[in-house]
Amino acid sequence: MVSIPQQGQAVPDFQLPGGVLTQERFERGEYRLRADRGRPLVLAFYPGDDTSVCTRQLCSYSSGLEAFADCGADVWAISPQSLDSHEAFARKHRLGMPLLADTDRTVARSFGIAAPGIGLRRAVFLVAPDGTLFWKHVALLGATFQSVDTLTRELTRLQAG
Repeated sequence: MVSIPQQGQAVPDFQLPGGVLTQERFERGEYRLRADRGRPLVLAFYPGDDTSVCTRQLCSYSSGLEAFADCGADVWAISPQSLDSHEAFARKHRLGMPLLADTDRTVARSFGIAAPGIGLRRAVFLVAPDGTLFWKHVALLGATFQSVDTLTRELTRLQAG
């Protein structure tokens, strides 16, 4: 079993297909963790597109993108669904952050959050600009999620160094 990265450890690099809704276009591309170094990154793992808690979580994060940007951070949301599913989800809820498709759960396994039945545990990892883990939250049940306020507070601590 792969263990969950710990604070101060390098976060496993990965590359996943993803897409982001800009205006009316869902722009697809490849997202590589190593390529986004130099600024903080919020990795929000969620079990499924268009489910009640995941929808509330991602709508909250999408509405909070300006607050994340004020902290110098990008947000990537990752789940096991396909890019087509992500596009429909993004369009339906006007989500503004990239949605990445970890269809075989390789990335979820590398972060130690793959879970039988649900695919993955709801988790948030704050990655420092140098690619190390600054903060994390892994839900046991996944019925709730970390708020934008909590995440921006932690990002502010990261900036304060």
